[in-house]
Amino acid sequence: MTFVYLIMAIVAEVIATSALKASEGFTRPLPSVLVVVGYGVAFYLLSLVLRTLPVGIAYAIWAGLGIVLVTLMGVFAFGEKPDLPAVVGISLIVAGVVVLQVFSKMSVH
Repeated sequence: MTFVYLIMAIVAEVIATSALKASEGFTRPLPSVLVVVGYGVAFYLLSLVLRTLPVGIAYAIWAGLGIVLVTLMGVFAFGEKPDLPAVVGISLIVAGVVVLQVFSKMSVH
């Protein structure tokens, strides 16, 4: 269940972050509520993940997938277009997460 909770936490965080942009500085009520609820759910689920997964690994996966998904939300929901340096940087972050996941000797406690 650890990785299910982690994926759910990442999705909640992506929804909250996307709603943060849509809230226009907390001036729009529905997106503002989604921000608060989404981050609350995300951090609660992350706290469950940290019971069994090392914080460094959990946060690397959280941040890496979050960056990719938030970028995709920006592209599809807000019409943002990442340039080549942004794509290269995001690719390096993803590569780092893969290296940690595949080659790291950090053990689950």
